[in-house]
Amino acid sequence: MITLVRRVTAACVLSAALTACAATPQPVRPAPSATTTAPSAPPTLAPGPGGLTPVFKNGSRTHGRTVALTFDADMTADQGARAAAGEHFDNPGLIAALRALKVPATVFMTGRWAEQYPEQARSLGRDPLFEVANHSYSHYAFTDDCYGLPTVSGDRMRADVERAYAAFRRAGVPDARPYFRFPGGCYDRRALKALTTVGVTAVQWDVVSGDAFATDAEAVTRQVLEGVRPGSVVVMHCTRSAAPTTERVVRAVVPELRERGFRFVKVSELIGS
Repeated sequence: MITLVRRVTAACVLSAALTACAATPQPVRPAPSATTTAPSAPPTLAPGPGGLTPVFKNGSRTHGRTVALTFDADMTADQGARAAAGEHFDNPGLIAALRALKVPATVFMTGRWAEQYPEQARSLGRDPLFEVANHSYSHYAFTDDCYGLPTVSGDRMRADVERAYAAFRRAGVPDARPYFRFPGGCYDRRALKALTTVGVTAVQWDVVSGDAFATDAEAVTRQVLEGVRPGSVVVMHCTRSAAPTTERVVRAVVPELRERGFRFVKVSELIGS
């Protein structure tokens, strides 16, 4: 600490003699330190009817030409043996393309994916270009008859979501978003009720890219370009084995949408606007 001392010289008369009198140093109070502002919480929607978990499908159609590209990093709880045998549930080339093109994006990640690829999960979670959101731990369906996926029982739904957040923390993702995407996009009233105490906003989409299991990148590109409107949420995938064309689609879609005047944003920005 640096203290400023004001020296005051006064003339004092004592027995007709002049002597110098030193004034008592006056410390100066330090200026109050700047208050550190805590980062604001990510925007979420208010609970839906009956207090159920709210569901977000797209942003405003009138507040600018924005679009959110979202990528599901799928891996079910029972696919570890397939990954060990060499199947790739990640897609580093896609992430590299998004970075090269400077495209913000939201990655809906399963907890099992984060366990399989912790370094990639951590890299995504710490890169300001991306935000990581919850896609369950197991990628088991929250309803019956959902694209052949195994199902989570009603009493395990909340635990499955919370287990995913725990997996993100172990992988080093510092701030996973309070957004949840149902596996397969399948949900019902029971599922929405089961997650009310978790405090998440369920995020769906209004543009299906069709990249899952697709082999024709041009067809997927056309589907995306024909579907996007202001405020759109596009669902795509971040898994090489199940969506091998996605990187090529992104490299074609991004410049075309920018040419049309669209700006890419994360889901949090759409919800907040």
